[in-house]
Amino acid sequence: MTSNVVDFEDILNNGFSDANTSIRGVVRARWERKKLESNSNNSDCSDSENRKPLSMSDRFIPNRAAMDMEKSSHAILSFDGSESSVGERTDGGASEDEEHTINSVTSDMSEYKTSVLGIDDSKTRILSFADKAPAPRGDTVNNLQVLYSASTTSRKNKSSTKLVSRHIPSAPTRILDAPDLLDDYYLNLLSWSDTNVLAVALSQTVYLWNAETGHIDELCNVESEGPDAHISSVSWIQEGGGHLAVGTSWGKTMLWDVNTQKQLRKMDGHSDRVGALSWNRHILSSGGRDNIIVNHDVRIAEHNVATLASHTQEVCGLAWSPDGMTLASGANDNKLCLWDATASSISRPRYELTEHQAAVKALAWSPHERNLLATGGGTADRCIKFWNTQSGSMLQSVDTGSQVCALQWNPYEKEILSSHGFARNQLCLWKYPTMAKVKELDGHTARVLHMAVSPDGSSVVSAAADETLRFWEVFAPPSKALSGKRGASDLPGRARSKKLSKTMQIR
Repeated sequence: MTSNVVDFEDILNNGFSDANTSIRGVVRARWERKKLESNSNNSDCSDSENRKPLSMSDRFIPNRAAMDMEKSSHAILSFDGSESSVGERTDGGASEDEEHTINSVTSDMSEYKTSVLGIDDSKTRILSFADKAPAPRGDTVNNLQVLYSASTTSRKNKSSTKLVSRHIPSAPTRILDAPDLLDDYYLNLLSWSDTNVLAVALSQTVYLWNAETGHIDELCNVESEGPDAHISSVSWIQEGGGHLAVGTSWGKTMLWDVNTQKQLRKMDGHSDRVGALSWNRHILSSGGRDNIIVNHDVRIAEHNVATLASHTQEVCGLAWSPDGMTLASGANDNKLCLWDATASSISRPRYELTEHQAAVKALAWSPHERNLLATGGGTADRCIKFWNTQSGSMLQSVDTGSQVCALQWNPYEKEILSSHGFARNQLCLWKYPTMAKVKELDGHTARVLHMAVSPDGSSVVSAAADETLRFWEVFAPPSKALSGKRGASDLPGRARSKKLSKTMQIR
């Protein structure tokens, strides 16, 4: 009986002791949890707070939470053999064993950096600006770059596109002296014929300069009319180039035959100076300081076929359209008028346009688009405006920043050349219709009052108040256009420039 009781107690002690963990539950008993809490409170609190909890890891991946990787990497990369764990001698030297150890450690570090970190000390250095970045592979396509830079690239290419593909010289090809050229904004003293003869009025005399031969002839003078008499305008007939119209300061319009150097007729109709002339086949239109426009039919004795009165101040600009259907007139009253070819003395202009804020002298019809007219305003306006003469609407207006004295269209491309007064006295080439400035031509020292285009369309001559004529190779014709044109209008520009390579005087 007693042995049974003892055996039963042994079973209880061995079966429910701490050593028998195979049948213990997951949750500890309350007395065990209190015992563990008391033991933990008695331990060193500082060690437990400073010690980082280590995360569990398997046997294949080491746990490096306790390692300072940045410091280790810096130590490896900064090791160059000058510092070694072997130590240094106090006398500054090293023994052979120490040198061998340093070299071996250096070699081991270099191999470690090459194999582990992927760094080859023999080829490159970190953050070295001596070598360029490696070029991308040819088959590499960055989709994000294509997505986010497509529009920017297209705009950049568009803005950087060259406006012209030809070379435009910045200096004039030749210069001619023009003494006594009147500094008057309202006069028109320059005209270039289709036979390559340039007419220029210098005070009381008209001179003819042959651009092919370089010869200068005096056509006429008005000294007999008094000391204040002067030539106020000149204009060649459109076809043939054998007749020149000359306007005078006392209101007469003369017609000269340049081949025989004889005056054919003298036509009246104005009571003051004739400052503007324009031809439409056999009709010669003249505008004067008496505010009127007179249409002369030079074939008949009664030459005055129409007197057009709409302006209230001096008429300083006249230009017939290429089709001969519309006459544009500009005056000092800041008004632009468009007249039908059939207009009579009792007719009113088709349109009276008043958008300019200064005198309208510069007039130029486009050779590329029908019913397109360009006009330029004086000092208070400074604008180049473009008009649809069929509807009378203004298409565009550009502020040039200075007085617009004359306009000339490029006969081969959609470009327009403007000459200016104060302040820069320059010529500007514009691309139409964007009106982007293609070229600025400097050289004149006073306002550039007049311009004319050579018969082949390549050269432009400008006359300024500095009493000089300057020739610019600004409108280079295409090679096809040159090969298709022969005769007087197809003149070799290179040959002409050689004949007058230095400054000459025109009288």
